[in-house]
This record gives sequence, C-alpha cells and structure tokens, in this order.
Amino acid sequence: MILFLDIDGTILPFGSSRPYPEYAGPVAAGHPLLSRVDPGLGARLTALACELVWATTWSTEDANDLLAPWLGLPPLAAVDWPDPADEEDGPDGPGSPGGLHWKSRPLVDRAAGRPFVWIDDEIGAADRTWVAAHHPGPALLHRVDHRYGLTDADFDVVGEWLRR
Repeated sequence: MILFLDIDGTILPFGSSRPYPEYAGPVAAGHPLLSRVDPGLGARLTALACELVWATTWSTEDANDLLAPWLGLPPLAAVDWPDPADEEDGPDGPGSPGGLHWKSRPLVDRAAGRPFVWIDDEIGAADRTWVAAHHPGPALLHRVDHRYGLTDADFDVVGEWLRR
C-alpha cells in the first residue's frame, strides 16, 4: 500500500502562525515554518504501515533534509512530476474544466495498479471520479483541511480505510 503525502496544508498547516503547542525549541532546521508541524506526525504516519511517498511541490531534498528529520522519518521517495508543458490539455488534462488536480494522473501512474492513499488539501470530486475510472485498484483520496493539517479525525478515516 502506498501513501502519497502532500506537505503544504497537509503536514504544514496554513491556519496559524503560532508554533505547534508542544514545540518550544529554536526555529527548526533553518525553515521558520517547520515549528508549525507536529513532530509526532511521523510516528503516526509510520504506524499506518504504508510505503510513504512525498507527493508535494517541495523538492525531494528539502522534504528529506528538512522535514523528514523533524518528523523522525527516514528519507522518502518522491513522485517525479511531469513538466506542465508535456501535459496534454483536454478532458483529463490540466486545462480540464472539471477541475481535475494536476497530481491525479501522475499519482495513478506511479501507483501502477497498486492500492494507494493520497492525502492532500486540494483533492476534489473530479479527482475521485477520475481515479475511480482510471485506477484498477482501491484508492482513498482524503482531503485535509489546510487550516489544521492532519488531525486525529484524518488518521481515523485513513486507518479505518486501511483496515478494510
């Protein structure tokens, strides 16, 4: 099982400028926003027993050099996004009026039929419909509220889906 994980709005919430309540140390690893990230998320993500893969616009180096150590995670693989100039416009392309997220097709390609969970703050109905039609395996597309990032309720939904 693959778990595709976005960072901005998912791991790193946008709803507060305050540091994570239990964090009282200096600014994290040269990135002033990391103090908003709950360092306990890494253990919770690992406990899901999935192959964790970055699905973010952060560079792989930044995600693995800055965020992974903060979360207590090893370096993770990352999805290589196609060049937007190489993407076709049309019913499934980036210019789709249906609102398909630009990550949907590359994630289905990367999953290659394997079951997956995609956690992001920008998932919509068009993504769920498209993935259901184009991915032969089970997939959970779980939208996180960007103001709070991953919460207990999000872990409950993902955990329940994984148990099924």
